[in-house]
Amino acid sequence: MTDLSEAIYLDACATTPPGPGVIDRMAEVYAGCWGNPSSLHGHGVRAAETLERSRWQIASAVNSDGRELVFTSGATESVHLALMGYGLAQPPGRLVISAVEHPAVNAAAQQLQRHGWQITTWPVDRYGRIDMEHCEALLAAPTRLVSLIWGQSEVGTLQPIQTIGNLCRSRGIAFHTDATQVFSQGVPDWQALPVDLLSASAHKFGGPKGAGLLLARDQQRQQMQRLQGGGGQEQGLRAGTEPVALIAGMAQAITLLPRWTEPSAPVIGADAVTGPGTGSLMQLRNQLLQALLADPRLELTGDDQRRLPHHISLIATNHRGKPLQGRRLVRALANKGISCSSGSACSSGQDVGSAVLAAMGYAPDQQRAGLRLSLGPWNQAQDLDRVVDAVKASLDEAEALIEP
Repeated sequence: MTDLSEAIYLDACATTPPGPGVIDRMAEVYAGCWGNPSSLHGHGVRAAETLERSRWQIASAVNSDGRELVFTSGATESVHLALMGYGLAQPPGRLVISAVEHPAVNAAAQQLQRHGWQITTWPVDRYGRIDMEHCEALLAAPTRLVSLIWGQSEVGTLQPIQTIGNLCRSRGIAFHTDATQVFSQGVPDWQALPVDLLSASAHKFGGPKGAGLLLARDQQRQQMQRLQGGGGQEQGLRAGTEPVALIAGMAQAITLLPRWTEPSAPVIGADAVTGPGTGSLMQLRNQLLQALLADPRLELTGDDQRRLPHHISLIATNHRGKPLQGRRLVRALANKGISCSSGSACSSGQDVGSAVLAAMGYAPDQQRAGLRLSLGPWNQAQDLDRVVDAVKASLDEAEALIEP
């Protein structure tokens, strides 16, 4: 097995290493605040104080009223609580989701369908962007709920959340977004978003696995029903003893993040590499992408302008244009000390074509040829040459296995 101490980690969209101080903060809470925050004695009060201090830290970071914040075990639970918790409390209507949602959104939608909801998929173009020509039809009655992934984890495309949110708000439609990947790059300003329900997961932004959040406006939160019974924790919406140490770790991680800024510059070309902000994570990504695309066997997927600033997604082929298996390339790169993926970590264990690439119009053999590299602040400019050389060598190996 490759020595991980020497490996270059390029799979930030799957998970991230703990941020500075996160483990120390969690250890401190585990040691001194291990009581049940619902208990009335001193140990419980101390834990409750730590829990609410963490809630205040996170609410302050996102510019939210702490009452709008519900702690969960991660984005998957947050998505289900948002869509099912709100949807099951309403008369059945239509839920609109994009064709490139995370599997958690698709699963929650299927649950609502069993309860009488109509599910409609919003088509996307070749770049993974929703087709705005469908706005009027999809946002007309009987649509009552819309869920769009903000930053697509597999191809990096950012959806026009501001535009769709405003359209939903003007029509009285509840709007949910899966902001998991966006949170990894910066904290959105909740008060400036035309969003009613927002899901995120701590381990995508340097926090621990097992902690997540749901932001919910007062109107939607008051209409939601809980999905699991038990205690009355989290305003009665999420029964179960809160994991105080994990939430404290999430609070520590989120306070280290910058404010989210929507990227709007091209990711390839001279301006992308030499323009303002050189040295930033986005510029590092652009430099790596530029070097990789010098190989004619690699093609960028997703939006080449409005995309997650740390994200590279590619289709790999041989010199004759025949797609190469992404999973094979990932294994070859792992043997060379490069950690990356062939798509969403939630489906990477399955040898099937990418549903996201299928929705974007890629052919079946191309749907298995995806390669994703996602950077973090731990990556350095001196890593780039090694990554490019490893990708080239892996392409050569995969190409040699294809019969002439």
